[in-house]
Amino acid sequence: MEETTSEVTLRYPNREKAESKASKFAIVIVLLISAALIAIITAGGWAKLEGAQIVSVFYVVVYLVMAYYVSRWNRGVLPLAAALAVIFTTFAVVAAPAWFARDKAGLVDPALPPSVLGMLTIALIVVQLLLIFVSMRGFAQQWQVEIEVHDGYEIDSTGKRTETEKSSVAGGWA
Repeated sequence: MEETTSEVTLRYPNREKAESKASKFAIVIVLLISAALIAIITAGGWAKLEGAQIVSVFYVVVYLVMAYYVSRWNRGVLPLAAALAVIFTTFAVVAAPAWFARDKAGLVDPALPPSVLGMLTIALIVVQLLLIFVSMRGFAQQWQVEIEVHDGYEIDSTGKRTETEKSSVAGGWA
């Protein structure tokens, strides 16, 4: 009895597109910028955050973990990133005017001047809105679509069998 085994590999055609690679890069960068801004605002206003420090630290950690997963093509965290960005944008919209209101004589300043914290909070609002946009754009790109490649042919998600093009020259040019 002869047993034939065919090598099956998975190909992700939507991940190969330049648009998908650019989206993934943008999402990772925006998540890292968000985490950095939140960390700076938290450290700069630590004494005046009145119990919100744990929420800020949570966001920094979660955004860093999400950046890691997105860098590994996990699109499942993208709706969560957008949802958390919506929630944090709400907090930031409320907090920005409060930082500017603290920029008066007689009030004790946090580690960073209140006007700087206010400007950073406004920048964070813009970055969070950008995070919502790029996360949803990346989610729509269908990074999870896979095609099975069997010795010389592909089977797509509909079960259709097509011959694969083989090329001896790198980059697919024959």
